[in-house]
Amino acid sequence: MEFPKKLILVGDRVLISPEEGEERTRVGLYLPATAIDAQQVQSGLVIAVGPGDPAPDLSTLDDEPWKTSDRQLRWRPMQARVGDHAIFFRKAAVEITFEEKKYLVVPQAAILALVREDLPI
Repeated sequence: MEFPKKLILVGDRVLISPEEGEERTRVGLYLPATAIDAQQVQSGLVIAVGPGDPAPDLSTLDDEPWKTSDRQLRWRPMQARVGDHAIFFRKAAVEITFEEKKYLVVPQAAILALVREDLPI
């Protein structure tokens, strides 16, 4: 029996489907691949986000350290959401291939800006 694969991100990482770089300048000159790779920022569509960074539970500091607790782990929320358009540092991204499609895994700290379409309620 074969189960479908699911890509799960860990920590504060964001999965991005990259946009292809501009191959031409505004005046119509074609850029070589080395010029496109030299750009410092890149953009793409956010496909998935991790849970965020674990946050310490400060309420346990008063307890004895040997006590076990059933408290749930808390996470700092991610700013990036699925469907956002992210602008990020190219050098911080790691390229992966999942089911024959290329993606970039970017830490949230490397994202410079998010473009989000807020839908009316």
